[in-house]
Amino acid sequence: MLDLTDIEMRHGARTVLSVPELSISGSAFTAIIGQNGSGKSTLMSLMARQQTPTTGRIFLDGCDHGLSQRDLARRLAFLPQQFADVPGLDVRELVGLGRYAWRGALGIWKDEDRQAVEEALAATDLTGFATRMVDHLSGGERQRAWIAMLIAQQSPLLLLDEPTSALDLVHQYSVMSLLRALNRSAGRGVVVVLHDVNLAARFSDRVIALKDGRIAFDGTPAQLMSGRLLTELYGIDIRLLAHPDDAHPIAIVA
Repeated sequence: MLDLTDIEMRHGARTVLSVPELSISGSAFTAIIGQNGSGKSTLMSLMARQQTPTTGRIFLDGCDHGLSQRDLARRLAFLPQQFADVPGLDVRELVGLGRYAWRGALGIWKDEDRQAVEEALAATDLTGFATRMVDHLSGGERQRAWIAMLIAQQSPLLLLDEPTSALDLVHQYSVMSLLRALNRSAGRGVVVVLHDVNLAARFSDRVIALKDGRIAFDGTPAQLMSGRLLTELYGIDIRLLAHPDDAHPIAIVA
């Protein structure tokens, strides 16, 4: 569970994010949407403890301080928009870094570590890429490799900032289906920043929409899918169409 209270993030005199109160379930699938510059990545970075708010407090499982990086990684896994360079590592080695929180930098590899890595490779359709160097991968392949590392980390809460941004259509739905399966079958909480309203509505339990650094909507996907509401959120005429094979509507720009 993540709880945010009286959060403000300022850059100089400008407030870029203001969240009086927000609780994120540790068992639900939550999507965060909004225009560029609305505060999505800032909110995600704060929840992942990559930044400290100007004012306010953030609690993870009731604790707002004192967690070591290793203890934090056992509770929470975070995928940022920009990946670190990992020269000299192949895909299996990168995914294996996700086991650091459980075995330490000099720890002995155990069967459960190897199994977690292989399962993460298989889940992200990367088994055939396991020995390929990470810096030789395409953007989408590299993104899946980092997602595999998060899966191998086996933290109960996953935070992902735009995990589908470099993926083609097939792998967008594949990754989102995988994350939802982890949420449903393994009980792992998932929080994702997305640009695609339809992806957010299709896969999430809850959608939080930011506008100008504030929460403009917080509700279910069914409540989100209103042409009037989406038009207000994005400042462009958005309309809904019936899906030919599904009861859920599709949002399009008119």
